[in-house]
Amino acid sequence: MKLDGASALVTGGAGGLGEGTVRRLAAAGAKVVIADLSDERGERLAKELGDSAGFVRTDVTDEVSVNEALAAANGLGPLTVVVNAHGGPVAGARVLNREGEPYALDTFRRTLELYLTGTFNVLRLAAAAMAKNEPNESAVRGVVVNTASIAAFEGQIGQSDYSAAKGGVVGLGLVAARDLAAVGVRVMTIAPGTFFTPAFKIPEEQAQAAWGDKVPFPRRMGRAEEYGALVQHIVENDYLNGEVIRLDGALRFGPK
Repeated sequence: MKLDGASALVTGGAGGLGEGTVRRLAAAGAKVVIADLSDERGERLAKELGDSAGFVRTDVTDEVSVNEALAAANGLGPLTVVVNAHGGPVAGARVLNREGEPYALDTFRRTLELYLTGTFNVLRLAAAAMAKNEPNESAVRGVVVNTASIAAFEGQIGQSDYSAAKGGVVGLGLVAARDLAAVGVRVMTIAPGTFFTPAFKIPEEQAQAAWGDKVPFPRRMGRAEEYGALVQHIVENDYLNGEVIRLDGALRFGPK
C-alpha cells in the first residue's frame, strides 16, 4: 500500500508512540488525523505539521467519537491506515496487596476497557470504513496496526490488568486478520518493549539510566520514531498480515 495521497488515523497520536507514528506517516505523504483526548498537544502537533495533519478529540471507547474521527480522516483522502497507539493510566498493583486485600475490580475493568475494548472498537469501525475502498493490486483495502506490549507475554508483578489487556490485543490480531480477509483489510500487531515516552514524566537521560541498560542490544530504550518506522513498513508491505512483531531489542521481562 502507498502512503502518498492516502489518509491515516492514529489514536493516541498527540504523544509518545502515536506522535512518532503521526510524524512518520505525514513525512511519507499521508494526511493524518491525530485522534486523542489531549486537546493542547493534539492541536499543537497538527499546527506544526500544517496541511499534513488535523486533530480530532477522540474517546476510543465511544462509538460516536471514533466514527467522527474516521469521517474526518476519510474527508482527507481514502482512509487506508489506522494505528491504535493510545494509552492511559495503569495502577500497577498486585492481585493481593501486603494486607491480603484484592485488586480493585473496577480498576481492572477500566484498564481492559481502554486498552482492549478501545482497540477493538476502533478496529471494527475502521474496518467497516475501509471495506468501502477500492482495492489495490494485492486486493488490499486497508490496514489496522494495533499496539500490544511484551508484557502480553512476560507480564511483571503488579501488571495483571495491563498484561491481560495487552494479551487480549495479541489474541485479537490473527482472528481479526482472518475475519477481515474477505474485505481486504490487514491486521498487524506491534509489541513494543521499553520505549521512552512522555508517560515516564522524567528526563530521558534519567529514564535511560534506569531502564536502558536492561535491554540486551541496542542497550537503550526504544524511540518513538523507531515504532513509527515499523508502522510505515507494515503499511507498505502487503504480505504482512495477522502477525505480532516484537520491537524490543531482545528484551525479555523478568518478574520485576
